[in-house]
Amino acid sequence: MIFLQNSIKIATFAHMKINQFVIYTIICLLAFSACKFQRIRKGDAKEQYDAAIRYYEKRDYYRAGLLLEQVLPLIRGSKEFELASFYYAYCHFHQEQLALAADYFRKFYENFRGSKYAEEARYMHVKSLHKDAAPSNLDQTNTLEAINATQSYLNAYANSNYMEECSKILQELRGKLEKKAFDNARIYHKIGYFQAAVTAFNNFRREFPDSQYAEDALYLSIESQYKYAKQSIEKKQIERFKTVVKISEDFIDRYPDSKYKKTVKSYTDRANYAIANPNVLAGR
Repeated sequence: MIFLQNSIKIATFAHMKINQFVIYTIICLLAFSACKFQRIRKGDAKEQYDAAIRYYEKRDYYRAGLLLEQVLPLIRGSKEFELASFYYAYCHFHQEQLALAADYFRKFYENFRGSKYAEEARYMHVKSLHKDAAPSNLDQTNTLEAINATQSYLNAYANSNYMEECSKILQELRGKLEKKAFDNARIYHKIGYFQAAVTAFNNFRREFPDSQYAEDALYLSIESQYKYAKQSIEKKQIERFKTVVKISEDFIDRYPDSKYKKTVKSYTDRANYAIANPNVLAGR
């Protein structure tokens, strides 16, 4: 028993020593690597450039990016400047610095239009903007920028290998704008700003006629128009209830089997009653 306990203690002690040695070795290697990197940063332009390319090829985009940032002003005008600029944009992309990556890819294809990397840089500009585009519930300024860049790319490279992917990106980005517009209209409806809701839903239907939300948008437009008419002054009510009837008929023609059919018919009946009885508040 005592022998077994001693054996366990020895094994545990040996294991701790091995762990300490491994940790010490790792620390030494990291320290050596850091010293080596700092020495390279103090070297000449060629040494920095060569090291940056090596780091990039090893996928150490952080160190590659630092060195390229330092060396680019020194090699401007040289044959190495083109590749260094291209890799520098990629360093930002791989580190998820997407806004910067998009900007550097844009600058690359504008400055090196004849480069063999020009098309790829323009595609990566699109891809960076796409990845950086905000969710539909946030401001869509960068989504619009991404749409313009994608459309511009597709116009410039009609036979590109990236055509299919860029087409999907464009569809997804437009989908964000579509959902944003629909959600904004629903917010007006939800908080009781029915006149604004009517306008927003009309704009939505005009801008996105084939939307997946088209049926919901038209139904909510009817509901908003009805409630807007009820809130209107007496001399405006008949005209606005007539609009309810008109868009309700359009709804039934478009969606004869809709889940909203019964409710839409109810709005039509109440609107017609209000038109026929202008001195009685519709629905009473």
